[in-house]
Amino acid sequence: MSEKRWFEQPPPDPQTAGRKREESPAKDLWIRCPGCGEMLYRPDLAEQHRVCQHCSHHFRLSAADRIDLLVDAGSWEPQDEDLAPVDALGFVDSKPYGDRIEASQSKVGHNDAFRSGTCTIEEIPVELGLFDFSFMGGSMGSVVGECIARLFERALERKHAAIVLSASGGARMQEGALSLMQMAKTCAALSRFQEESGKPYISLLTDPTTGGVAASFAMLGDLILAEPKALIGFAGPRVIEQTIGESLPAGFQTSEYLLEHGMVDQIVHRWDLRAALARHMRWLGGDS
Repeated sequence: MSEKRWFEQPPPDPQTAGRKREESPAKDLWIRCPGCGEMLYRPDLAEQHRVCQHCSHHFRLSAADRIDLLVDAGSWEPQDEDLAPVDALGFVDSKPYGDRIEASQSKVGHNDAFRSGTCTIEEIPVELGLFDFSFMGGSMGSVVGECIARLFERALERKHAAIVLSASGGARMQEGALSLMQMAKTCAALSRFQEESGKPYISLLTDPTTGGVAASFAMLGDLILAEPKALIGFAGPRVIEQTIGESLPAGFQTSEYLLEHGMVDQIVHRWDLRAALARHMRWLGGDS
């Protein structure tokens, strides 16, 4: 009989087979960086605003964490929190759309994938909006589009600068044409703001910014900033390759590629974002 080797697994215990194995609490304290492969201690990563200290890989950040990062303490005044999506089409895929909404609301703690508020950044008044990718991939439905349109309308009325941080998989298919029309709606509200306010609109693209969001207001900023190595584009790389039958260039649809080709004005490290936004608003007249 051959000697048992260390990598061979013992046969399953019939009495415990099928039971869900309890995870060790220590396992949740560590995460491997996809950029460099280093193991990172989660509390330390949180203190670094979820940026790897070894390679500067930018992990995705929640809307709440971004508010803490950017906004002057005590200045955040939330807006439009009462708006909530409805299942107007009775859409069902693997489960009803209404169930998906309830599950996401329970997970994230907010009604939809977009948070907006009035605040100050280095004492400059701002109408700030942020996508939360944890809510159905940050997809834009009727409520998200309405919140964005209202943000630009508020900024126009109050003569504030407008900033939107995008992190979205695009339009929400469960709402059909009601979702797609938000592209035109948000662009119309933005156009009026830009024509009449004299204040800047700064668009910050984070990982990922795709689909209908990338094809509308996200790429119409007076200044377009991006975080390093963010995925930015309309269709995904695999869809494009299958459509055109060709391989795409290295780094295609990254922040760096778009900067090189003139579609992004500046790439800003997350640790520098607050200062950069304030500096640009002063240059563009958003602080008067």
